[in-house]
Amino acid sequence: MIKQKSFNYKFNDKKDNELNFFVNKTNFYAFNALINNDTKLSFLYGPKKSGKSYLSKIWLKKNNAIEYKNNYEELLDLHNNILIDNFIFYDQEKIFHIVNNCILNDSKVLITSDNKINEINFEFKDLSSRLKTFSNLEINQPNDEMLLTILTKLLVERQFIIKSNEIFEYIIRRVDRTYEGINDIVKKLDILSLEKKRQLTIPLIKEIL
Repeated sequence: MIKQKSFNYKFNDKKDNELNFFVNKTNFYAFNALINNDTKLSFLYGPKKSGKSYLSKIWLKKNNAIEYKNNYEELLDLHNNILIDNFIFYDQEKIFHIVNNCILNDSKVLITSDNKINEINFEFKDLSSRLKTFSNLEINQPNDEMLLTILTKLLVERQFIIKSNEIFEYIIRRVDRTYEGINDIVKKLDILSLEKKRQLTIPLIKEIL
């Protein structure tokens, strides 16, 4: 049985505000290492939709860093802290040189990925070796508390009127228990409720789950 909570349905609108990032045991170590400690070389990985990009933006602001967006030459000329979000989409040799440049200049680097280092097929093997020296920080799949928090936030953002806590429990007990799964079901419920012009009820949810 999920422990029921009462919610005031108020979330901070500032997307770069760390107070709006929910921390529990699924992500505490990663959050603490990036935000409260002075980790120099960090590799953050975790499932899609788990908040990696959101957390990295908090880190970006806190460390006055610059995000890599194919601005290779610019970053090599600077001595700034660097964020490389979802690095797999970029040229790996360039990432390697950016990392080396940061190490030479004693700058911080945060790299994010959906996968662990040993699960990635590297085309540039030197980058793989370099990343293995980084602090590995993981965001785990959501537990009940995280699922309930995400579900509440997503439903509130879509302006659903929730008249019973049973709705939360019903969804969480039946949904694919991943970050993508909880996001997907709320999108489907949003579309269905608009199509049928009905409030969110368990009978409506049953049409999808």
